[in-house]
Amino acid sequence: MRDGRVLLFDLGGVVVESTGLATLERLLPQLCREEIQSRWLGSKAVSGFESGVISQEAFARAFLAEWPLPMTPAQFLEEFSTWVRGFLPGARELLAGLRGRHRIACLSNTNSAHWARLEGIEEVFDVCIASHLTGFLKPDREAYEDALRRLGAGAGEVCFFDDLPGNVAAARALGMQAFQVRGVAETASALKILGIATQRHDRV
Repeated sequence: MRDGRVLLFDLGGVVVESTGLATLERLLPQLCREEIQSRWLGSKAVSGFESGVISQEAFARAFLAEWPLPMTPAQFLEEFSTWVRGFLPGARELLAGLRGRHRIACLSNTNSAHWARLEGIEEVFDVCIASHLTGFLKPDREAYEDALRRLGAGAGEVCFFDDLPGNVAAARALGMQAFQVRGVAETASALKILGIATQRHDRV
């Protein structure tokens, strides 16, 4: 029997492996993890690229102007493109087990370089919502309102899973059921709290 709830997933850190934070920690040992994450979230270069406003080349130049990395724009782009490694182990199986009983969708702050690494993603989700294509970034309210329009759903019908507390708080403020999770195991635990089976043969 089909469940009317829509399951909306962030990608990096939730169902997709992303090594960006760890890579920046390695390249910038003088900065702590919290500072790197704060600078990333506040970066004009990142927001411009992830909202589709600037090109890869412009992003690389702007990013290197913001961050003290000893590399050329071309070297940085080559490194940057590898930060997304594909789906985490078990993620495709988890999502496949949900699909059919639920509409499943992704809502991701991403960019053209990383999106290209996720070959076949449109076959995994019923709806894919990527910031560089829509122009809207989480946690801005417009990103969630745009997602609801694309899903044709009310906020109360959507269960949202993201690894960043600010994104979760923004979704809750709009009326979604939202959970902060990292990785497949925590996502499955959140689904269990909602009474949602994670395998096709499970019964709740």
